Formats: sequence, C-alpha cells, structure tokens
Amino acid sequence: MKFEITTYGNPVLKKKAVPVGKIDDSIKQLARDMLDTMYSSNGLGLAAEQVGHTESICVIDLPASMDVDDVTKQRSNPDVKMPIIMLNPVIDKMEGVQVGQEGCLSFPEIFVTIKRAAKVEVRFKDLSGKDAVLAVSGLLARTVQHEVDHLNGMLLVNRMSPVQKLSNAGKLKKLKKDNKK
Repeated sequence: MKFEITTYGNPVLKKKAVPVGKIDDSIKQLARDMLDTMYSSNGLGLAAEQVGHTESICVIDLPASMDVDDVTKQRSNPDVKMPIIMLNPVIDKMEGVQVGQEGCLSFPEIFVTIKRAAKVEVRFKDLSGKDAVLAVSGLLARTVQHEVDHLNGMLLVNRMSPVQKLSNAGKLKKLKKDNKK
C-alpha cells in the first residue's frame, strides 16, 4: 500500500517518534509500504511521520550513482547494502562538516543549503531485530541525519536560516494553508 506524503503544516511531523518494541508483521508491512511510497515519490529517505505514523522507523535507499565523493569520484559508502530500514535509530558520532542542497518530500519544491556532519555513526535495530551500526559519509550521512531529525520532530524549516525562511515564506504559507483544508 502506498501512503500519501504528510506535508508541512500537519502536526504529526512535529511529533517525536515512539520507539518500536515488538517487530511484528505490522511493522514489517509499514516498512515495505514506506519504501513503496518513497520510491513512487522519487525520494532518498522517508520517516514514519511523513506518512502519518509515529513509530521510530525510517527507510533510505541511495542509488550508487549518487553515493559518490565529489573530490575522489569514488563511492563514499560502497559496503552499505540498500535499502536501509532503521528502527529506533540514534546517531552516536558526528564528525566533519558538509554543506549542500537539501530537499524533503514533506516540503515539495523547496530546496535549501543546509550544514550537516560529513560523517555519522548510527545505531539501530534492523527488521529482524538485530542491533546494527553503520558508519556513513557524504550524501548518505546527510540523508541519515535528515531522517533521524524527522523522528525527533525536527523539520527542514527548523534548519533553515532566517533568510531561507523568508525566501520560502510563500511556499511555506501555502503548504500550511493546504493542510488546514
């Protein structure tokens, strides 16, 4: 089942995710449906809040062609198998700085320059219930941080500078208004 993407102005986006305890068929189905929704929306990642749920789950699938270091032109994370399904993810380590364009399925047609850590280490449970740790860099690190932000109720708009908020004010206002209908 494909979900409708929850957009800015919907209160569920500001909710902190509830940790997943038991990994049952409903959680596995939610993960599959989130992947379907992400793929059909041409996204790189999706958090449960973005489909109206509050479970601490996010999915990521970064194409190999996008996982390339700008300088070396080599894969940044060649050993990471996609898609990634993370339950209860927590970022334990952050290092370095990267600045780049970021968009969000919950903020259609809005792209802003955001500063993020260049490398992160994230621990989570996978769908089989095993503890996992990933150390990632580049665009994948940016995507992990973005999705974990969602699970913590932190939105793209919260990362925008005052100038970015002002330049996107019309689009943000329209999204909020559309959510009140």
